[in-house]
Order: sequence, then structure tokens, then C-alpha cells
Amino acid sequence: MKNYKKTLRIILAVVSLIIIISAISFLIFRDSILESAIERTSSKMEKEYNSTFLIKKASFEGLSGISLQEITLAPKNADTLFKIQSMKTSVTIWGLLLGDIQLGTLEIQNGYVQLTKKGNLKNFAAFLKRDRNEESSSNKKDYADFTYRLLSKVLNLVPTDMRIKNLTFKLDDNGKKANIAIQNLVLANKELETAINVQTNTFSQRWEIKGFADPRNKKADIRFFNRDTGAIKVPYFDERYNLISSFDSIRLNIENIDKSSGELHIDGFASIANLNINHKKIASKDVLIKNARFDYRFLLGSNFISIDSSSTLQFNKVKFHPYVAYQTDEDTVYKLKVKIPKTKAQDFITSLPDGLFSNFQGMEAEGTFAYDLDFEYNQNKPNAIIFDSNLQKEKLKVVKYGAANLTKLNSEFIYRAIINNVAQRPILIGNANPNYTPMSAIAPYLKKCVLTTEDPSFFSHRGFINEAFKQSIVKNIKTKKFSRGASTISMQLIKNVFLTREKTLSRKLEEILLVYILENNRIASKERMLEVYFNIIEWGPNVYGIGEASHYYFQKRPADLSLNECLFLARIIPSPRRFMYQFNDQGNLRDFAAKQVTFLTNLMIRRGLLPIEDTVYKALPLFITGPAKSLIRVKIKDTTALDSIQISDEFDF
Repeated sequence: MKNYKKTLRIILAVVSLIIIISAISFLIFRDSILESAIERTSSKMEKEYNSTFLIKKASFEGLSGISLQEITLAPKNADTLFKIQSMKTSVTIWGLLLGDIQLGTLEIQNGYVQLTKKGNLKNFAAFLKRDRNEESSSNKKDYADFTYRLLSKVLNLVPTDMRIKNLTFKLDDNGKKANIAIQNLVLANKELETAINVQTNTFSQRWEIKGFADPRNKKADIRFFNRDTGAIKVPYFDERYNLISSFDSIRLNIENIDKSSGELHIDGFASIANLNINHKKIASKDVLIKNARFDYRFLLGSNFISIDSSSTLQFNKVKFHPYVAYQTDEDTVYKLKVKIPKTKAQDFITSLPDGLFSNFQGMEAEGTFAYDLDFEYNQNKPNAIIFDSNLQKEKLKVVKYGAANLTKLNSEFIYRAIINNVAQRPILIGNANPNYTPMSAIAPYLKKCVLTTEDPSFFSHRGFINEAFKQSIVKNIKTKKFSRGASTISMQLIKNVFLTREKTLSRKLEEILLVYILENNRIASKERMLEVYFNIIEWGPNVYGIGEASHYYFQKRPADLSLNECLFLARIIPSPRRFMYQFNDQGNLRDFAAKQVTFLTNLMIRRGLLPIEDTVYKALPLFITGPAKSLIRVKIKDTTALDSIQISDEFDF
């Protein structure tokens, strides 16, 4: 035992001696070490980033402090990236010795950081390029370990005592400018307080960030708000993306960052008040979310990143639990689950963002509902997509409609198509209109053709076709754009009668909700919906309804249309104003149009909608005899008779 204690004392003495010698050596040679480190950094910036890095003066202050004067980083042939007049910092000695650098204090006075783009020249472009010497690896990244190490390093570089004065962040994107000037920032005793001036081409404001921040224990609770009256405007995005947005305040809370059992947990909440957004692809007017809060729990493992289902997202009075996951265990899999617990229908309606659901304003409903969504997409098995939604309702009933009164489908009403935000001529949907055609007066062939092309399961679905949604999602993911929809006749009817044709998120969301209400509350029968559809859809330039269309193309009543003519009318519904391009200069169908006819015919035969004996139409050409004929460019044949006398014989010189 005595020998053990003696050995331990010797080891401790040796370690202490090494530390002392190292500390003394560091103190003696630290200026040379600092100078050498600056030279290495300058050389690296020169060789790898074609940039000049300069420090006019560098020295140590005290045992662990470093003072730097006139720090500049300037890419060659581009604007200076940053310039700081004075910076002082200190590091934790024990952390430095252990290779875990922790900043103790930080003082910055007078400087700027700027990002510029002039034409295609960016002053930060070189720093976005991947290091050529960086070894590429096919090994899968451990998301939990990588993120935890990254967060730890970043937070260790956040000083526990920080003072910044007159530091400006400048952005200049080909004249689109934003300057965010930190007049004063103080972090002391875990309390953060800032004073920020913002200047852009369109506005100027004063912001403030204050609250609790403890980087060593990985905790924070801070608020971001306007020092003056009014909302905080988001800079740059208004000029760059035509996105105008503002908010009253943001609160961010980080409660816990912990790694255990191979999983990283990040817990806290974020909230925003009076978020206002205006963009033409979102809605035609301002969208306002009064209150939103996200109680989050991020989970990261070796092969997954997720938002745990224990998280809660709240919009006004409505709460739901999202689950989002990205997994790379065997295949790359994306998952989304949404669970809305039992909720009052009226709370849901009143919680809808203003401006995003204009047709629901003033709507009143009774009862409750719960909703579940399950989505899963395997990148390596796209056709195995999962898309399931389930709505459980109790005594759910609309007692008062808003702007979109769905009951008008059951009575006479005036329909006006909206094209390019311009209301077209009024059309009466009712018997008083001589062109109005009830289903009994429409050729049965036309009903079969239109249902085949537009919505084969119209009489059996409740407004939506899950399989069509799945196929649409797969196609849009593969093409990385919205290239395929899944619109049913019910959706087309809602869009035409109650909504505009603007391609916005607002219009699509309203369409989905209104279709659900229409179909699941049996507001109008399927027969009535189809009848209205046939009488309002556009069938050509300024041609609305089958009554006008049958005369416009064939000078017939809808009841007298042939199969050939019905096939034509059904096929042009997606692009009725371009019907003339179906014909060549001889007035006959082009090859692609003829192939479409053959495909549609064979499809109807396979589905039992068309007997083979009815296809004698194939031997007959399609003739456009009505006013539409004037829009088909037919080449006039040259009827001049040729002289039998050869020109060479008649004029032989």
C-alpha cells in the first residue's frame, strides 16, 4: 500500500512538473507562437482562398488574453469580407490544454462583415467551395454524434462574457441592400441584451434581443422584438423574392441538449406573434397568423433525424402533434405523421390564418373531429408510397357558411368565370337560360367520355382519390416540380364556382377543405354536381357549358352528339382554348390527336363503357361545322388547271 501511494505521488509530481514546464514555455514563447499562427493563417488564405488576411497588431494580455488590432480579410478582386478595428478575447487554460477551446471573454469594437454580389461575382464564393484536400468517405455519418460535437464546439466559442460595439453586417445583392448594425451587445451573468439598427432600401427599424443565455450549460431563453412601435419587418426578402413579411416578436427557448444511449435530444420551444406574410404564390392578400408556438423535441440517432411525436405545434386554438423523420438505415426514407386530437370544429375554423382561408371567414360549425395523416416515401422504392388519412367526426355540421355558400349549387345562380383576374360574361345556371342543358338532354356518350378522361370514380369517391394523390406525389418528387395534379370533378367544380383560378397555396387549401365539406355533408347530389359541371366548364374561347359547345363546334343540340364528337369534346377539356391545334392544314386530326382518340376508345371498351359495335365512327372523319371552324387554319387547295404544253417546248430559245 505504501509503494502504491509513493508511486501515485511520483506520477502526480511528474504531471505537475510537465504542466508547469509547458506553462512556462508557453509564456516565454507565446508571442512567437501567436505570430507563427497568424502567418500560417495568412498563407492558407492566400493559397486556398485567394484572399489576403492581415492583422496589424497582435499581443497577449495577462495570462490568457489576446488583443488583435486592424483585422482584415479581403478576397482578391472582390470586396473586403470583414474588417474589425479591435478585438480582445480570452480562453480557458485548462480547456486549451485539453484541446477543448472555450472562449471566456470577447470584446469587439468598430467593424463590419459584408457579403456582396455584383453581377455573378461574389466576395464569399471561394469560402463555399469544398476543400479539395478533404478526404471523401462513403461511410455513413452518425447524425447524433456529429451534431452533438458540432453544437458543443459552436457553443464553446460563445463567450460567457461578451461586449460588442458598432459591428455591422452588410448585404449587397446587386443593389438589394440590408445593413444590420449592432450598436451594442452585452452578455454578462448569463443575461443578454442588444441594440440593433436595421437599414434597407425600403425601411429602417430598431430591434432588440434580450433574455437568458448560458452557452456552457447549453440553455437559452431569448426574445426578439422591435424597440419602437410596430412589427419587425424581414429585410432583403422583400426585394429579392417579393416576399413581404413581418412579426411582432419571436421567443426561442432551449431547455435541454443532451446525448445519451447513442441519441441526441434537443428540447425547448419557439413562438411567434402576429406573423404577417404576403407573396403572390401564397395568397392574393396578406396572411396573418396571430399566435403560433412549437414545443419541440428533436431526436437524432446514428442513422436518423426526427421531430418526435411528443412535439406540439399550435396555431391559435388548434394543436396537433407532428412526426417528421429522415432515415438512412437501409434505404433513404422520409416519414410524416400528423395527429390532431379531438378538436371543436368552430375552434378550427376561427384558428385558420386570416387571408389564407378567406372563404371560411364567418363560417360557423358544430361538433368535433380528430384527424390522422400517415405519409412515408422510400427513395429507393417510390411506388411503395404510403399516404393514408383518416378523419373521425362527431356531430360535425356546418350551420352557417362564409363567402363560399355551397348550398347555391342546388338552385339557380349566376356564374362568371375569372380569367387573369378578369370576370367574364355572366352565365345563368338554370332553366331560364336557353343554353342550359339538364343531364337528361346530354348524349350518354358524352357523359361516359368526360367521366373517363376527367374522373372515372366520380360517383363512388368522396371528393378525393387517394391513389391519384399517391401517383401525383411520386411524379412530383421524381420531377422535382409540380408536374401532375390529382384533381377530381368535385375539385374542379369548387374551383370554378367558388374560387379563382390563381395558382396559390391559399386557393388549393381552400379547394381541399370546401370539397370535403361539399362531399361529406351531402350538400348536393352527385347527379346535380355533374349537371352543373357540364354547364359551367369552359369548352373553347368564350364558350361555357355543353349547350354552347355543341353549337359552337357542330351546330347540334347536346342530345344529338355522335360518339366521335363526344370523344373530341372530352379530350379538349384540359386546354379548350387550344383546340385548333388538334387539326392539320387539311382540317383533319393530327397524328397525336388520332392516337389519343384510339387510346380513349380502347380504354372505354376495356371498362365496359363502350360496345365494340359502336366504334364504326372510326371510318368517319370528324367535321367541325360550327363557328369554331373559322379558327382552324386550313390550307386552300390550288385548283388552277395545268397547261398540257410543256414550257420547254413552247419557249425554246
